[in-house]
Amino acid sequence: MSMPMPSAPRLLAAAGPTLPDHLDCFGAAPKISGSQLISRLNDAGLSGRGGAGFPTGRKLAAITGPDPVVVANGAEGEPLSRKDALLLTRAPHLVIDGLHIAAAAIGAHTGYLYVHSDAVASVRAALDERRAARLDSDRVELTVVEAPDTFVAGEESAAIRHIEGGPALPRDRTVPVAISGVRKRPTLVNNVETLAHMALIARRGAAWFRSIGDPTDPGTMLVTLSGALDGEGVLEVPTGVPLTDLIDTRAVSAVLVGGYHGSWLPAETFAEIRLCRAGLKSLGASPGAGIVHALGVTECGLVRTAEIAGYLADESARQCGPCRNGLPRLSELIDELAYGRASDHLVKEIRRITRLVDGRGACRHPDGTARMVRSALRAFAADIEQHRMGRCSSVVPAARR
Repeated sequence: MSMPMPSAPRLLAAAGPTLPDHLDCFGAAPKISGSQLISRLNDAGLSGRGGAGFPTGRKLAAITGPDPVVVANGAEGEPLSRKDALLLTRAPHLVIDGLHIAAAAIGAHTGYLYVHSDAVASVRAALDERRAARLDSDRVELTVVEAPDTFVAGEESAAIRHIEGGPALPRDRTVPVAISGVRKRPTLVNNVETLAHMALIARRGAAWFRSIGDPTDPGTMLVTLSGALDGEGVLEVPTGVPLTDLIDTRAVSAVLVGGYHGSWLPAETFAEIRLCRAGLKSLGASPGAGIVHALGVTECGLVRTAEIAGYLADESARQCGPCRNGLPRLSELIDELAYGRASDHLVKEIRRITRLVDGRGACRHPDGTARMVRSALRAFAADIEQHRMGRCSSVVPAARR
């Protein structure tokens, strides 16, 4: 059954990005206690919009210890995602409201906006507006930190490491950041879209938030569409929206859902695809950070997978064996599959390397790469057979371009 599209945008409802536009649309941020906010978030069922989908209320409640820190994560190192930059450009004050509300809930006096270079100017302009209006004179002082344009820069521990002045590389964590994060202080890290939803839930309540979207994972989400489509860009849609409501699938052979750490899903599954965790679980996929990348019917899925695997190998932190050795080897094998003649031995070796790297890294970068590769072997099984016979379904022969 098709989910109803929102009659009006929620996150992007303001007429413009300025403070007067924001206040005219949403009004001032409410004062709300930590217990009230956690209860409201739990009742709303808000899950994180950065990729992992962890329940936001539980994440807030996990902060323990003195002098906590709040971080808005808008690094957006995923090449296929544009939603965070758009949100920070179109509605920066909603994100900042959410960060202040979260800070007040846990008693934080220090906060950071860790954002991609594309959003730095708009965030700083919004903070200047608020300071000039003395809007947050009794709240936490926020600092903008520019995130490097790398894939792993948005990983939680990498963000904290860079905020502290180090390289934006993941740490081998033994203690959760909720206990020991920025300079060993309890730290709450939320994606910027999650914080914007938090600001709306604080204003309008759980029932309002749950009035649209999938019942098990409600609300709206920002989705970035790209690839073999007439229209690329970012849409705000209800969670659980059918894929066929978003794109014309007739010229698409597969979609990559969830980004470079996501899953390839072939055309025969399109009717089943609903963009929420419950809707994608049976397909072994997840919406991640709301990414749908379309592969055209004239493109080779193995070649596209090889491009992504090569990028992920190059973008690894190189701090552990799976990143230093496993991902480059996996990229070599996928290249051979894409540009050479496939064989049973080659496919078995790819599966073996994905098992070796999965779950053994200092962060989840190897796991996400292995997930994407495994899904490609399933989704492009027919292409593997074509390559086995020295042919390719692509209009361009399977030779290195």
